[in-house]
Order: sequence, then structure tokens, then C-alpha cells
Amino acid sequence: MLQTRVSPVAAELVLAPGVTLARARAHEVTGPARAAFALLAAGLTEGPVLWIRPDWTAARLLGDGLARLVQPGRLIFAHARRPADALWAAEEALRSGAAPLVVADLTAPPALLAVRRLHLAAEAGSLATGLPPLALLLTPDGFGGAPGVETRWRLDPAPGWAEGGVEEGCPRWHLSRLRARMAPEARWPAILDQGRLRLGDVSS
Repeated sequence: MLQTRVSPVAAELVLAPGVTLARARAHEVTGPARAAFALLAAGLTEGPVLWIRPDWTAARLLGDGLARLVQPGRLIFAHARRPADALWAAEEALRSGAAPLVVADLTAPPALLAVRRLHLAAEAGSLATGLPPLALLLTPDGFGGAPGVETRWRLDPAPGWAEGGVEEGCPRWHLSRLRARMAPEARWPAILDQGRLRLGDVSS
């Protein structure tokens, strides 16, 4: 039987040094700027990005605002009528392997069983394409804490705009790694530099 091997590079999505997302796993992102984190991750992938969101909320992503992070035409939006529908859609998308990144915008952290099912679905999706997909679970600010996720991140906006050697008017953030299986908790100042996440000192 012919088996497809995934290279070590393809097994992880690296947003910046120390900010690594293992493929074939589900990761959680919370904080007011959690959508920006997902868009930064999307900009480092190829192919379609499935973004699942509840249809009862009024918030929408605007193309003009996200174009500096990812090509808007790559985003496919699905609207879930119930929280369970969002998790089901994410699981089926991961299992198919059709999208390298599946973003589930949730109204509350999922239960452990649901997270485990997402891990298994992502692992199954790698058999279809040879490139394991990954899931980002966006949970409301103050409600982070989904059990069983591979990593948990928080992205908060920082006052002002980035200066000194970067594109004028780039946003600034505080990025926190709240949980990771193989790394300690950490916090960095971060900026958007030419559409990519850059960590380090920024002027306050």
C-alpha cells in the first residue's frame, strides 16, 4: 500500500518564532483580536479556508480590512444555526481534508469530547491529501478554556500603531501563549509587518 509521508516542515504552521501550530490538531484562540490571529494563520496557508460562524450574530469580516492578511477570495463562510452545527461542520471539513485551515467561531468553548473528535477528524483528513489540516477554535473573550486543545492563545490589541522600520499604521498586539503541550506560557509584544506576525519590542 502506498503511504503518503508529511515532511517535518509541513507538519507545523509557524506564524513566528515560538508561535507554532501543529497540523492535524485543534487549537484555541481567545481575546478581542482572535479573528486577526486566524487571518494571520490563513495567510500562511494555501488553498481555501473554511470559516464557520453562528448565523445569529451581526459581526462580519470586511474584505478591505482583511486583504492585508489574506486574499479574501480564499475565505469560504459557512453559517451555523446552532453551536452543535458549527462543530459538526468543522469536523466534516477536517475529515475531508479539502481545506488546510478550518476556523470555527464559537460562542462558548466546546466540550472535551468535541475537541477529541476534531483531532481525530484532522488526522483522518491528512490521509486524503497528505497535508494534515488544522482547526482554530475562536472562543469569546473571557471564555477561553476549551479542554483538550493542542495549544491555547490570546491576542489583545495594544494602544497606538507600530513605528520604526515597519509599514506605517501597522497594528500592535499583545500575544499570549496560555497553553501548549511542549512549551511554557509566554507573552510577547507583536506587530503586523508586511502582512506577517513579528514578535519583539515595539515602541510604547
